[in-house]
Amino acid sequence: MSTQDKMARLMTDDAHEKNWSARESWRVFGIMAEFVEATERLNAIQPAVSIFGSARTHPGHPYYTLAEQIARQLSDAGFSVISGGGPGIMEAANKGAYLGVSPSVGLNIQLPHEQHRNVYQDISQTFRHFFARKYMFVKFATAYVVLPGGFGTLDELMEALTLVQTGKTRKMPIILVCTDFWCGMLDWMRQTLVAEGMIAREDMDLIQVIDAPDEVVKAIFRYYETSGFEPSAAEREIQLNL
Repeated sequence: MSTQDKMARLMTDDAHEKNWSARESWRVFGIMAEFVEATERLNAIQPAVSIFGSARTHPGHPYYTLAEQIARQLSDAGFSVISGGGPGIMEAANKGAYLGVSPSVGLNIQLPHEQHRNVYQDISQTFRHFFARKYMFVKFATAYVVLPGGFGTLDELMEALTLVQTGKTRKMPIILVCTDFWCGMLDWMRQTLVAEGMIAREDMDLIQVIDAPDEVVKAIFRYYETSGFEPSAAEREIQLNL
Protein backbone atom coordinates (compact mmCIF):
# COMPACT_ATOMS: atom_id res chain seq x y z
CA MET A 1 0.00 0.00 0.00
CA SER A 2 1.41 3.38 -1.00
CA THR A 3 1.87 6.28 1.42
CA GLN A 4 -0.92 8.14 -0.36
CA ASP A 5 -3.27 5.16 0.03
CA LYS A 6 -2.37 4.87 3.72
CA MET A 7 -3.12 8.56 4.27
CA ALA A 8 -6.46 8.23 2.48
CA ARG A 9 -7.36 5.21 4.61
CA LEU A 10 -6.43 7.01 7.83
CA MET A 11 -8.56 10.00 6.84
CA THR A 12 -11.50 7.69 6.05
CA ASP A 13 -11.13 5.85 9.37
CA ASP A 14 -10.96 9.17 11.21
CA ALA A 15 -14.15 10.38 9.49
CA HIS A 16 -15.94 7.15 10.42
CA GLU A 17 -14.81 7.51 14.05
CA LYS A 18 -16.02 11.11 14.25
CA ASN A 19 -19.35 10.14 12.70
CA TRP A 20 -19.74 7.29 15.19
CA SER A 21 -18.90 9.59 18.12
CA ALA A 22 -21.48 12.10 16.92
CA ARG A 23 -24.12 9.37 16.67
CA GLU A 24 -23.27 8.19 20.19
CA SER A 25 -23.69 11.74 21.51
CA TRP A 26 -27.08 12.14 19.84
CA ARG A 27 -28.09 8.71 21.21
CA VAL A 28 -27.64 10.07 24.75
CA PHE A 29 -30.09 12.86 23.97
CA GLY A 30 -32.55 10.29 22.59
CA ILE A 31 -32.34 8.30 25.81
CA MET A 32 -32.91 11.44 27.89
CA ALA A 33 -35.94 12.29 25.76
CA GLU A 34 -37.42 8.82 26.37
CA PHE A 35 -37.03 9.23 30.13
CA VAL A 36 -38.54 12.71 30.18
CA GLU A 37 -41.49 11.93 27.91
CA ALA A 38 -42.39 8.67 29.67
CA THR A 39 -42.09 10.17 33.16
CA GLU A 40 -44.37 13.07 32.27
CA ARG A 41 -46.99 10.78 30.68
CA LEU A 42 -47.01 8.22 33.49
CA ASN A 43 -46.90 10.45 36.55
CA ALA A 44 -50.69 10.43 36.88
CA ILE A 45 -51.23 6.65 36.78
CA GLN A 46 -50.36 5.76 40.37
CA PRO A 47 -51.03 3.50 42.15
CA ALA A 48 -50.08 0.99 39.49
CA VAL A 49 -49.19 -2.69 39.25
CA SER A 50 -46.74 -4.04 36.67
CA ILE A 51 -47.75 -7.40 35.19
CA PHE A 52 -45.31 -9.63 33.28
CA GLY A 53 -45.62 -12.85 31.31
CA SER A 54 -44.95 -14.56 28.02
CA ALA A 55 -45.55 -12.86 24.67
CA ARG A 56 -46.19 -16.33 23.20
CA THR A 57 -49.32 -17.25 25.19
CA HIS A 58 -52.40 -17.29 22.98
CA PRO A 59 -55.93 -16.09 23.87
CA GLY A 60 -57.89 -18.92 25.43
CA HIS A 61 -54.85 -20.40 27.19
CA PRO A 62 -55.36 -20.70 30.98
CA TYR A 63 -52.42 -18.34 31.61
CA TYR A 64 -53.95 -15.72 29.31
CA THR A 65 -57.34 -16.01 31.01
CA LEU A 66 -55.78 -15.78 34.46
CA ALA A 67 -53.79 -12.67 33.53
CA GLU A 68 -56.91 -11.01 32.18
CA GLN A 69 -58.87 -11.81 35.35
CA ILE A 70 -56.12 -10.49 37.63
CA ALA A 71 -55.77 -7.28 35.62
CA ARG A 72 -59.53 -6.70 35.58
CA GLN A 73 -59.79 -7.10 39.35
CA LEU A 74 -56.79 -4.83 39.92
CA SER A 75 -58.26 -2.21 37.60
CA ASP A 76 -61.65 -2.32 39.30
CA ALA A 77 -59.87 -2.03 42.67
CA GLY A 78 -58.27 1.26 41.57
CA PHE A 79 -54.88 0.19 40.22
CA SER A 80 -53.57 1.19 36.84
CA VAL A 81 -52.13 -1.88 35.14
CA ILE A 82 -48.79 -1.68 33.33
CA SER A 83 -47.70 -4.31 30.83
CA GLY A 84 -45.12 -4.55 28.09
CA GLY A 85 -47.78 -3.61 25.55
CA GLY A 86 -47.26 -6.61 23.30
CA PRO A 87 -49.13 -9.87 22.63
CA GLY A 88 -49.68 -12.87 24.89
CA ILE A 89 -49.95 -12.27 28.62
CA MET A 90 -49.08 -8.62 28.06
CA GLU A 91 -52.18 -8.32 25.90
CA ALA A 92 -54.28 -10.19 28.46
CA ALA A 93 -53.15 -7.80 31.20
CA ASN A 94 -53.93 -4.75 29.10
CA LYS A 95 -57.27 -6.21 28.04
CA GLY A 96 -58.39 -6.92 31.60
CA ALA A 97 -57.45 -3.41 32.71
CA TYR A 98 -58.99 -1.84 29.60
CA LEU A 99 -62.33 -3.42 30.47
CA GLY A 100 -62.02 -2.18 34.07
CA VAL A 101 -62.22 1.30 35.53
CA SER A 102 -58.52 2.22 35.82
CA PRO A 103 -56.02 2.95 33.04
CA SER A 104 -54.43 0.22 30.95
CA VAL A 105 -50.81 1.18 30.25
CA GLY A 106 -48.59 -0.37 27.59
CA LEU A 107 -44.83 0.21 27.62
CA ASN A 108 -44.03 -0.96 24.11
CA ILE A 109 -40.56 -1.80 22.81
CA GLN A 110 -39.26 -1.70 19.25
CA LEU A 111 -37.99 -5.18 18.42
CA PRO A 112 -36.99 -6.82 15.13
CA HIS A 113 -39.54 -9.61 15.73
CA GLU A 114 -42.24 -10.88 18.10
CA GLN A 115 -43.38 -7.59 19.62
CA HIS A 116 -46.40 -5.76 18.24
CA ARG A 117 -48.60 -3.30 20.06
CA ASN A 118 -51.88 -4.70 21.38
CA VAL A 119 -55.05 -2.63 21.04
CA TYR A 120 -56.08 -2.58 24.72
CA GLN A 121 -54.12 0.46 25.85
CA ASP A 122 -55.46 3.70 27.31
CA ILE A 123 -51.89 5.00 27.59
CA SER A 124 -49.29 3.77 25.13
CA GLN A 125 -45.60 4.64 25.32
CA THR A 126 -43.02 3.22 22.91
CA PHE A 127 -39.32 2.81 23.74
CA ARG A 128 -36.23 2.09 21.68
CA HIS A 129 -34.08 1.27 24.71
CA PHE A 130 -34.81 -1.64 27.02
CA PHE A 131 -33.26 -0.04 30.09
CA ALA A 132 -35.41 3.11 29.85
CA ARG A 133 -38.51 0.93 29.56
CA LYS A 134 -37.45 -1.30 32.46
CA TYR A 135 -36.89 1.75 34.63
CA MET A 136 -40.51 2.82 34.11
CA PHE A 137 -41.83 -0.60 35.13
CA VAL A 138 -40.09 -0.21 38.48
CA LYS A 139 -40.51 3.52 39.04
CA PHE A 140 -44.30 3.48 38.79
CA ALA A 141 -45.08 0.08 40.31
CA THR A 142 -46.52 -0.52 43.75
CA ALA A 143 -46.42 -4.28 43.08
CA TYR A 144 -45.11 -6.81 40.56
CA VAL A 145 -47.31 -9.67 39.35
CA VAL A 146 -45.40 -12.25 37.34
CA LEU A 147 -47.08 -14.98 35.30
CA PRO A 148 -45.33 -17.73 33.34
CA GLY A 149 -42.91 -16.47 30.74
CA GLY A 150 -39.50 -16.81 29.15
CA PHE A 151 -36.23 -14.91 29.26
CA GLY A 152 -37.84 -11.45 29.22
CA THR A 153 -40.16 -12.33 32.09
CA LEU A 154 -37.33 -13.85 34.11
CA ASP A 155 -35.21 -10.78 33.42
CA GLU A 156 -37.89 -8.47 34.82
CA LEU A 157 -38.44 -10.73 37.85
CA MET A 158 -34.75 -10.95 38.71
CA GLU A 159 -34.27 -7.22 38.27
CA ALA A 160 -37.17 -6.50 40.64
CA LEU A 161 -35.80 -8.93 43.22
CA THR A 162 -32.30 -7.47 42.91
CA LEU A 163 -33.44 -3.86 43.24
CA VAL A 164 -35.58 -4.60 46.30
CA GLN A 165 -32.95 -6.85 47.90
CA THR A 166 -30.22 -4.23 47.49
CA GLY A 167 -32.41 -1.33 48.60
CA LYS A 168 -32.20 0.45 45.25
CA THR A 169 -35.98 0.71 45.09
CA ARG A 170 -38.81 0.71 47.61
CA LYS A 171 -39.98 -2.63 48.96
CA MET A 172 -43.10 -3.90 47.23
CA PRO A 173 -45.04 -7.14 46.79
CA ILE A 174 -43.51 -9.44 44.18
CA ILE A 175 -46.15 -12.04 43.38
CA LEU A 176 -45.65 -15.13 41.24
CA VAL A 177 -48.79 -16.64 39.74
CA CYS A 178 -49.17 -20.33 38.76
CA THR A 179 -47.51 -22.43 41.46
CA ASP A 180 -46.79 -25.41 39.21
CA PHE A 181 -44.81 -23.25 36.79
CA TRP A 182 -42.61 -21.60 39.42
CA CYS A 183 -42.11 -24.36 42.01
CA GLY A 184 -39.02 -25.83 40.33
CA MET A 185 -37.26 -22.47 40.26
CA LEU A 186 -38.19 -21.72 43.87
CA ASP A 187 -36.97 -25.15 45.00
CA TRP A 188 -33.66 -24.52 43.20
CA MET A 189 -33.33 -21.13 44.90
CA ARG A 190 -33.82 -22.70 48.33
CA GLN A 191 -31.74 -25.80 47.73
CA THR A 192 -28.89 -24.12 45.86
CA LEU A 193 -28.81 -20.33 46.26
CA VAL A 194 -29.74 -20.33 49.95
CA ALA A 195 -27.86 -23.54 50.77
CA GLU A 196 -24.64 -22.24 49.20
CA GLY A 197 -24.98 -18.79 50.75
CA MET A 198 -25.55 -17.00 47.45
CA ILE A 199 -28.63 -15.31 48.91
CA ALA A 200 -29.89 -15.03 52.50
CA ARG A 201 -32.71 -17.26 53.68
CA GLU A 202 -34.88 -14.19 54.33
CA ASP A 203 -34.45 -13.08 50.71
CA MET A 204 -36.97 -15.77 49.80
CA ASP A 205 -39.53 -13.76 51.78
CA LEU A 206 -39.45 -11.16 49.01
CA ILE A 207 -41.48 -13.58 46.87
CA GLN A 208 -45.12 -14.57 47.29
CA VAL A 209 -46.83 -17.31 45.27
CA ILE A 210 -50.57 -16.76 44.78
CA ASP A 211 -52.83 -18.34 42.18
CA ALA A 212 -56.29 -16.83 42.78
CA PRO A 213 -56.95 -13.37 41.22
CA ASP A 214 -58.86 -12.04 44.24
CA GLU A 215 -56.06 -13.18 46.57
CA VAL A 216 -53.51 -11.30 44.46
CA VAL A 217 -55.48 -8.08 44.96
CA LYS A 218 -55.95 -8.75 48.69
CA ALA A 219 -52.23 -9.41 49.17
CA ILE A 220 -51.33 -6.04 47.65
CA PHE A 221 -53.84 -4.20 49.81
CA ARG A 222 -52.61 -6.04 52.94
CA TYR A 223 -49.04 -5.01 52.21
CA TYR A 224 -49.93 -1.32 52.09
CA GLU A 225 -52.70 -1.18 54.71
CA THR A 226 -50.45 0.55 57.26
CA SER A 227 -48.19 2.67 55.06
CA GLY A 228 -50.44 3.65 52.14
CA PHE A 229 -49.57 3.53 48.46
CA GLU A 230 -47.89 6.93 48.28
CA PRO A 231 -44.08 6.63 48.61
CA SER A 232 -42.61 8.13 51.76
CA ALA A 233 -40.00 10.91 51.57
CA ALA A 234 -37.27 8.32 52.15
CA GLU A 235 -38.66 6.07 49.41
CA ARG A 236 -38.80 8.98 46.99
CA GLU A 237 -35.16 9.68 47.73
CA ILE A 238 -34.28 6.04 47.03
CA GLN A 239 -36.09 6.17 43.70
CA LEU A 240 -34.11 9.25 42.65
CA ASN A 241 -31.02 7.03 42.77
CA LEU A 242 -32.62 4.06 40.99
